[in-house]
Amino acid sequence: MGDPDMAQTGKQLFTTLDADGTLTVKIEDVAIPEPTGSQVLVKMEAAPINPSDLAILVGGADLDTAHYTPGKFVATVPEAVNAGSGARHGLKLPAGNEGAGTVIAAGDSDAAQALMGQRVSCVPGNAYSQYCVAEAAMCLPLGDHSAKDGASAFVNPMTALGFVESARMDGQDAILHTVGASNLGQMLTRICKEDGIGLVNIVRKAEQAELLTQMGASNVVNSSDDGFMQQLTSAIEDTGAFYGFDPIGGGRTVDTVFKAMEKVAVSQMTEYSRYGSNQLKRMFIYGRLDNSPTTLTPGYGFGWSLSGWLLFPFLQSAGTETVQRMRQRVRDTLTTTFASHYKAHVGLEEMLTKEAVTDYAGMKTGEKYLVTPWA
Repeated sequence: MGDPDMAQTGKQLFTTLDADGTLTVKIEDVAIPEPTGSQVLVKMEAAPINPSDLAILVGGADLDTAHYTPGKFVATVPEAVNAGSGARHGLKLPAGNEGAGTVIAAGDSDAAQALMGQRVSCVPGNAYSQYCVAEAAMCLPLGDHSAKDGASAFVNPMTALGFVESARMDGQDAILHTVGASNLGQMLTRICKEDGIGLVNIVRKAEQAELLTQMGASNVVNSSDDGFMQQLTSAIEDTGAFYGFDPIGGGRTVDTVFKAMEKVAVSQMTEYSRYGSNQLKRMFIYGRLDNSPTTLTPGYGFGWSLSGWLLFPFLQSAGTETVQRMRQRVRDTLTTTFASHYKAHVGLEEMLTKEAVTDYAGMKTGEKYLVTPWA
Protein backbone atom coordinates (compact mmCIF):
# COMPACT_ATOMS: atom_id res chain seq x y z
CA MET A 1 0.00 0.00 0.00
CA GLY A 2 1.00 3.64 -0.31
CA ASP A 3 1.58 4.18 3.46
CA PRO A 4 4.17 1.71 4.82
CA ASP A 5 3.41 2.58 8.44
CA MET A 6 -0.33 2.06 8.03
CA ALA A 7 -2.08 -0.35 10.37
CA GLN A 8 -3.99 -3.23 8.83
CA THR A 9 -7.24 -2.15 10.47
CA GLY A 10 -8.97 1.17 11.00
CA LYS A 11 -11.89 2.48 13.01
CA GLN A 12 -15.27 2.98 11.36
CA LEU A 13 -18.76 3.95 12.52
CA PHE A 14 -21.73 1.67 11.86
CA THR A 15 -25.43 2.13 12.56
CA THR A 16 -27.96 -0.73 12.85
CA LEU A 17 -31.73 -0.49 13.29
CA ASP A 18 -33.46 -3.68 14.42
CA ALA A 19 -37.09 -4.57 13.77
CA ASP A 20 -38.00 -3.89 17.41
CA GLY A 21 -36.83 -0.27 17.09
CA THR A 22 -33.43 -0.69 18.75
CA LEU A 23 -30.86 1.61 17.14
CA THR A 24 -27.22 0.74 17.77
CA VAL A 25 -24.49 3.14 16.66
CA LYS A 26 -20.90 2.11 17.40
CA ILE A 27 -17.29 2.30 16.34
CA GLU A 28 -15.68 -0.93 15.14
CA ASP A 29 -12.27 -2.01 13.88
CA VAL A 30 -12.43 -3.04 10.23
CA ALA A 31 -9.93 -4.36 7.72
CA ILE A 32 -8.56 -1.72 5.39
CA PRO A 33 -9.56 -2.53 1.81
CA GLU A 34 -7.24 -2.39 -1.18
CA PRO A 35 -8.41 0.05 -3.88
CA THR A 36 -8.79 -1.41 -7.36
CA GLY A 37 -9.33 0.02 -10.83
CA SER A 38 -10.50 3.61 -10.57
CA GLN A 39 -10.66 3.58 -6.76
CA VAL A 40 -8.42 5.39 -4.29
CA LEU A 41 -7.85 4.78 -0.58
CA VAL A 42 -8.18 7.97 1.46
CA LYS A 43 -6.79 8.42 4.96
CA MET A 44 -9.64 10.55 6.29
CA GLU A 45 -8.86 13.74 8.18
CA ALA A 46 -12.22 15.52 8.49
CA ALA A 47 -15.91 14.84 7.81
CA PRO A 48 -18.91 17.08 8.56
CA ILE A 49 -22.16 15.98 10.17
CA ASN A 50 -24.72 17.26 7.67
CA PRO A 51 -28.50 17.13 8.14
CA SER A 52 -28.53 14.52 5.37
CA ASP A 53 -26.35 12.28 7.55
CA LEU A 54 -28.63 12.41 10.57
CA ALA A 55 -31.44 10.27 9.13
CA ILE A 56 -29.21 7.21 9.14
CA LEU A 57 -27.13 8.28 12.14
CA VAL A 58 -29.89 8.95 14.67
CA GLY A 59 -33.06 8.26 12.65
CA GLY A 60 -35.66 9.84 14.93
CA ALA A 61 -34.42 7.92 18.01
CA ASP A 62 -35.09 9.03 21.57
CA LEU A 63 -31.61 10.30 22.36
CA ASP A 64 -32.33 11.50 25.90
CA THR A 65 -33.11 7.99 27.14
CA ALA A 66 -30.39 6.25 25.09
CA HIS A 67 -27.63 4.23 26.79
CA TYR A 68 -24.19 5.70 26.13
CA THR A 69 -20.88 3.87 26.56
CA PRO A 70 -17.45 4.71 25.08
CA GLY A 71 -17.68 4.47 21.29
CA LYS A 72 -21.31 3.35 21.30
CA PHE A 73 -24.89 4.32 22.03
CA VAL A 74 -28.10 2.30 21.97
CA ALA A 75 -31.42 4.11 21.56
CA THR A 76 -35.07 3.36 20.84
CA VAL A 77 -36.77 4.56 17.66
CA PRO A 78 -40.49 5.30 18.18
CA GLU A 79 -42.84 2.82 16.51
CA ALA A 80 -44.32 5.45 14.19
CA VAL A 81 -40.87 6.19 12.76
CA ASN A 82 -39.59 2.61 12.88
CA ALA A 83 -42.58 1.31 10.92
CA GLY A 84 -41.47 3.30 7.89
CA SER A 85 -37.88 2.06 8.13
CA GLY A 86 -38.44 -1.63 7.44
CA ALA A 87 -36.05 -1.69 4.49
CA ARG A 88 -33.05 -1.09 6.75
CA HIS A 89 -34.01 -3.41 9.63
CA GLY A 90 -31.07 -5.61 10.55
CA LEU A 91 -28.64 -3.94 8.14
CA LYS A 92 -25.33 -2.71 9.55
CA LEU A 93 -24.75 0.50 7.62
CA PRO A 94 -21.84 2.94 7.41
CA ALA A 95 -22.46 6.68 7.66
CA GLY A 96 -20.95 9.98 6.60
CA ASN A 97 -21.64 11.24 3.08
CA GLU A 98 -18.54 13.35 2.55
CA GLY A 99 -15.17 14.32 3.93
CA ALA A 100 -11.56 15.06 3.10
CA GLY A 101 -8.21 13.35 3.51
CA THR A 102 -5.06 12.21 1.76
CA VAL A 103 -4.86 9.51 -0.93
CA ILE A 104 -2.43 6.85 0.31
CA ALA A 105 -3.13 4.06 -2.20
CA ALA A 106 -4.71 3.87 -5.64
CA GLY A 107 -6.05 1.42 -8.17
CA ASP A 108 -4.27 0.95 -11.48
CA SER A 109 -6.32 3.37 -13.56
CA ASP A 110 -4.66 6.59 -14.72
CA ALA A 111 -7.28 8.70 -12.91
CA ALA A 112 -6.66 6.93 -9.62
CA GLN A 113 -2.88 6.98 -9.93
CA ALA A 114 -2.95 10.72 -10.67
CA LEU A 115 -4.38 11.35 -7.18
CA MET A 116 -1.66 9.51 -5.23
CA GLY A 117 -0.39 11.63 -2.36
CA GLN A 118 -2.94 14.40 -2.91
CA ARG A 119 -5.38 15.75 -0.36
CA VAL A 120 -8.88 15.39 -1.76
CA SER A 121 -12.52 15.98 -0.94
CA CYS A 122 -14.56 12.82 -1.53
CA VAL A 123 -18.04 11.35 -1.20
CA PRO A 124 -17.49 7.76 0.00
CA GLY A 125 -20.71 7.28 2.01
CA ASN A 126 -18.71 6.00 5.00
CA ALA A 127 -16.74 9.14 5.84
CA TYR A 128 -16.94 8.53 9.61
CA SER A 129 -13.95 6.25 9.23
CA GLN A 130 -10.19 6.43 9.46
CA TYR A 131 -9.87 5.03 5.93
CA CYS A 132 -12.29 5.20 3.01
CA VAL A 133 -12.33 3.89 -0.53
CA ALA A 134 -13.67 6.43 -3.04
CA GLU A 135 -14.04 6.65 -6.80
CA ALA A 136 -11.37 8.86 -8.36
CA ALA A 137 -13.98 10.60 -10.52
CA MET A 138 -15.81 11.74 -7.37
CA CYS A 139 -12.67 13.15 -5.72
CA LEU A 140 -11.88 16.85 -5.82
CA PRO A 141 -8.14 17.62 -5.43
CA LEU A 142 -7.80 20.33 -2.78
CA GLY A 143 -4.36 21.65 -3.65
CA ASP A 144 -3.07 23.68 -0.71
CA HIS A 145 -6.44 23.73 1.07
CA SER A 146 -6.68 22.00 4.44
CA ALA A 147 -8.88 18.99 5.13
CA LYS A 148 -11.08 21.23 7.27
CA ASP A 149 -11.54 23.60 4.32
CA GLY A 150 -12.37 20.71 2.01
CA ALA A 151 -14.45 18.51 4.31
CA SER A 152 -17.73 20.13 3.24
CA ALA A 153 -16.70 20.76 -0.36
CA PHE A 154 -19.34 18.58 -1.95
CA VAL A 155 -22.84 18.29 -0.47
CA ASN A 156 -23.67 21.89 0.45
CA PRO A 157 -21.66 23.66 -2.29
CA MET A 158 -22.91 21.41 -5.09
CA THR A 159 -26.47 21.57 -3.74
CA ALA A 160 -26.45 25.38 -3.62
CA LEU A 161 -25.00 25.54 -7.13
CA GLY A 162 -27.51 22.88 -8.20
CA PHE A 163 -30.40 25.13 -7.12
CA VAL A 164 -29.11 27.92 -9.34
CA GLU A 165 -28.46 25.56 -12.25
CA SER A 166 -31.97 24.07 -11.90
CA ALA A 167 -33.51 27.54 -11.90
CA ARG A 168 -31.63 28.52 -15.05
CA MET A 169 -32.61 25.29 -16.80
CA ASP A 170 -36.24 26.11 -16.01
CA GLY A 171 -35.92 29.69 -17.24
CA GLN A 172 -36.02 31.30 -13.81
CA ASP A 173 -33.91 34.23 -12.62
CA ALA A 174 -35.02 34.31 -8.98
CA ILE A 175 -35.13 31.75 -6.15
CA LEU A 176 -36.82 31.49 -2.76
CA HIS A 177 -35.10 29.56 0.05
CA THR A 178 -36.90 28.75 3.30
CA VAL A 179 -33.83 28.31 5.56
CA GLY A 180 -31.74 31.26 4.48
CA ALA A 181 -29.27 31.41 7.37
CA SER A 182 -28.14 27.78 7.18
CA ASN A 183 -24.62 26.96 6.04
CA LEU A 184 -26.05 26.06 2.64
CA GLY A 185 -28.25 29.15 2.66
CA GLN A 186 -25.28 31.42 3.21
CA MET A 187 -23.52 29.81 0.26
CA LEU A 188 -26.63 30.32 -1.87
CA THR A 189 -26.73 33.98 -0.84
CA ARG A 190 -23.14 34.46 -2.02
CA ILE A 191 -23.75 32.59 -5.30
CA CYS A 192 -26.89 34.55 -6.16
CA LYS A 193 -25.14 37.84 -5.39
CA GLU A 194 -22.21 36.87 -7.64
CA ASP A 195 -24.47 35.64 -10.44
CA GLY A 196 -27.14 38.34 -10.35
CA ILE A 197 -29.89 35.89 -9.37
CA GLY A 198 -32.78 37.25 -7.30
CA LEU A 199 -33.10 35.58 -3.90
CA VAL A 200 -35.72 35.61 -1.16
CA ASN A 201 -34.34 34.30 2.15
CA ILE A 202 -36.68 33.22 4.94
CA VAL A 203 -35.16 33.14 8.44
CA ARG A 204 -36.54 32.59 11.96
CA LYS A 205 -34.57 35.06 14.09
CA ALA A 206 -33.52 38.71 13.95
CA GLU A 207 -29.84 37.81 14.29
CA GLN A 208 -30.13 35.50 11.27
CA ALA A 209 -31.67 38.32 9.25
CA GLU A 210 -28.85 40.61 10.32
CA LEU A 211 -26.25 38.02 9.31
CA LEU A 212 -27.61 37.72 5.77
CA THR A 213 -28.11 41.48 5.43
CA GLN A 214 -24.46 42.02 6.31
CA MET A 215 -23.59 39.52 3.56
CA GLY A 216 -25.42 41.71 1.06
CA ALA A 217 -28.78 39.91 0.91
CA SER A 218 -31.53 42.38 0.02
CA ASN A 219 -34.71 40.32 0.51
CA VAL A 220 -34.60 38.69 3.94
CA VAL A 221 -37.89 38.03 5.75
CA ASN A 222 -38.24 36.86 9.34
CA SER A 223 -41.01 34.33 9.96
CA SER A 224 -41.12 35.43 13.62
CA ASP A 225 -42.16 38.99 12.73
CA ASP A 226 -45.79 40.06 13.01
CA GLY A 227 -45.70 41.36 9.45
CA PHE A 228 -44.07 38.24 8.01
CA MET A 229 -46.70 37.49 5.36
CA GLN A 230 -46.64 41.03 4.03
CA GLN A 231 -42.83 41.05 4.01
CA LEU A 232 -42.78 37.73 2.17
CA THR A 233 -45.30 38.90 -0.41
CA SER A 234 -43.33 42.09 -1.03
CA ALA A 235 -40.06 40.18 -1.42
CA ILE A 236 -41.61 37.80 -3.95
CA GLU A 237 -43.05 40.75 -5.85
CA ASP A 238 -39.67 42.52 -5.87
CA THR A 239 -37.75 39.49 -7.16
CA GLY A 240 -40.30 37.51 -9.15
CA ALA A 241 -39.34 34.41 -7.15
CA PHE A 242 -42.01 31.85 -7.97
CA TYR A 243 -39.46 29.04 -7.66
CA GLY A 244 -38.16 27.83 -4.33
CA PHE A 245 -36.37 25.22 -2.25
CA ASP A 246 -37.32 23.92 1.20
CA PRO A 247 -35.36 21.56 3.50
CA ILE A 248 -37.99 21.59 6.26
CA GLY A 249 -40.46 19.28 4.52
CA GLY A 250 -43.06 18.91 7.23
CA GLY A 251 -45.63 21.42 8.41
CA ARG A 252 -47.01 24.40 6.50
CA THR A 253 -43.92 26.24 5.29
CA VAL A 254 -44.46 25.35 1.63
CA ASP A 255 -48.17 26.09 1.99
CA THR A 256 -47.38 29.56 3.33
CA VAL A 257 -44.96 30.25 0.49
CA PHE A 258 -47.49 29.13 -2.12
CA LYS A 259 -50.10 31.47 -0.61
CA ALA A 260 -47.69 34.41 -0.78
CA MET A 261 -46.71 33.59 -4.35
CA GLU A 262 -50.37 33.39 -5.37
CA LYS A 263 -51.15 36.70 -3.67
CA VAL A 264 -48.49 38.35 -5.81
CA ALA A 265 -49.63 36.56 -8.98
CA VAL A 266 -53.29 37.53 -8.47
CA SER A 267 -52.32 41.17 -7.95
CA GLN A 268 -50.70 41.13 -11.38
CA MET A 269 -53.74 39.63 -13.19
CA THR A 270 -55.70 41.83 -15.54
CA GLU A 271 -58.83 39.66 -15.41
CA TYR A 272 -60.50 37.77 -12.59
CA SER A 273 -60.47 33.97 -12.68
CA ARG A 274 -62.25 31.74 -10.21
CA TYR A 275 -59.42 29.21 -10.68
CA GLY A 276 -56.76 31.60 -9.45
CA SER A 277 -53.71 32.76 -11.36
CA ASN A 278 -52.03 30.98 -14.26
CA GLN A 279 -48.63 31.72 -12.72
CA LEU A 280 -46.77 28.46 -12.12
CA LYS A 281 -45.53 28.37 -8.54
CA ARG A 282 -42.87 25.70 -8.01
CA MET A 283 -41.39 24.44 -4.75
CA PHE A 284 -38.87 21.63 -4.21
CA ILE A 285 -38.43 19.78 -0.91
CA TYR A 286 -34.82 18.69 -0.47
CA GLY A 287 -34.77 17.62 3.17
CA ARG A 288 -36.80 16.61 6.21
CA LEU A 289 -35.85 18.84 9.12
CA ASP A 290 -39.48 18.36 10.19
CA ASN A 291 -40.70 14.77 9.94
CA SER A 292 -44.38 15.68 10.28
CA PRO A 293 -46.65 15.51 7.19
CA THR A 294 -46.38 18.25 4.57
CA THR A 295 -49.60 20.25 4.88
CA LEU A 296 -51.12 21.92 1.82
CA THR A 297 -54.42 23.81 1.90
CA PRO A 298 -56.63 25.37 -0.80
CA GLY A 299 -55.92 28.98 -1.60
CA TYR A 300 -53.42 29.22 -4.44
CA GLY A 301 -55.32 28.08 -7.49
CA PHE A 302 -54.13 25.15 -9.57
CA GLY A 303 -50.94 26.60 -11.03
CA TRP A 304 -48.53 25.04 -8.57
CA SER A 305 -46.07 22.17 -8.44
CA LEU A 306 -44.39 20.50 -5.46
CA SER A 307 -41.72 17.86 -5.92
CA GLY A 308 -38.54 16.51 -4.39
CA TRP A 309 -34.99 17.58 -5.23
CA LEU A 310 -31.92 15.48 -4.50
CA LEU A 311 -28.34 16.28 -5.38
CA PHE A 312 -27.15 13.04 -6.95
CA PRO A 313 -30.09 12.59 -9.36
CA PHE A 314 -29.61 16.22 -10.39
CA LEU A 315 -25.91 15.69 -11.08
CA GLN A 316 -26.69 12.60 -13.15
CA SER A 317 -29.11 14.58 -15.31
CA ALA A 318 -27.06 17.80 -15.54
CA GLY A 319 -24.30 16.36 -17.73
CA THR A 320 -20.53 16.05 -17.34
CA GLU A 321 -19.72 19.55 -18.60
CA THR A 322 -22.05 21.23 -16.11
CA VAL A 323 -20.84 19.12 -13.20
CA GLN A 324 -17.17 19.78 -14.01
CA ARG A 325 -17.88 23.51 -14.19
CA MET A 326 -19.61 23.38 -10.80
CA ARG A 327 -16.73 21.41 -9.23
CA GLN A 328 -14.14 23.84 -10.56
CA ARG A 329 -16.05 26.79 -9.14
CA VAL A 330 -16.16 25.12 -5.73
CA ARG A 331 -12.43 24.52 -5.73
CA ASP A 332 -11.65 28.07 -6.93
CA THR A 333 -13.68 29.71 -4.14
CA LEU A 334 -13.56 27.07 -1.40
CA THR A 335 -12.60 29.46 1.40
CA THR A 336 -14.80 32.36 0.28
CA THR A 337 -18.08 31.59 -1.50
CA PHE A 338 -18.16 28.02 -0.19
CA ALA A 339 -16.58 28.45 3.23
CA SER A 340 -18.00 26.27 6.02
CA HIS A 341 -17.81 26.99 9.73
CA TYR A 342 -18.03 24.53 12.61
CA LYS A 343 -19.17 24.79 16.21
CA ALA A 344 -17.08 21.85 17.40
CA HIS A 345 -14.54 19.23 16.32
CA VAL A 346 -15.04 15.70 17.67
CA GLY A 347 -13.26 12.38 17.27
CA LEU A 348 -15.09 9.21 16.31
CA GLU A 349 -15.71 8.13 19.90
CA GLU A 350 -16.53 11.64 21.11
CA MET A 351 -19.20 12.02 18.41
CA LEU A 352 -21.15 9.21 20.14
CA THR A 353 -21.27 10.81 23.59
CA LYS A 354 -24.65 12.00 24.86
CA GLU A 355 -23.51 15.62 24.94
CA ALA A 356 -22.42 15.59 21.31
CA VAL A 357 -25.24 13.47 19.88
CA THR A 358 -28.06 15.46 21.47
CA ASP A 359 -26.39 18.70 20.38
CA TYR A 360 -25.72 18.03 16.69
CA ALA A 361 -29.00 16.13 16.29
CA GLY A 362 -30.77 19.43 17.06
CA MET A 363 -29.60 20.75 13.67
CA LYS A 364 -29.36 24.31 14.97
CA THR A 365 -28.37 26.94 12.42
CA GLY A 366 -24.67 27.75 12.55
CA GLU A 367 -23.82 24.88 14.91
CA LYS A 368 -22.38 22.27 12.58
CA TYR A 369 -20.00 19.57 13.86
CA LEU A 370 -16.81 18.34 12.20
CA VAL A 371 -15.59 14.79 12.81
CA THR A 372 -11.82 14.31 12.90
CA PRO A 373 -11.34 10.50 12.83
CA TRP A 374 -7.80 10.51 14.24
CA ALA A 375 -8.50 12.75 17.24
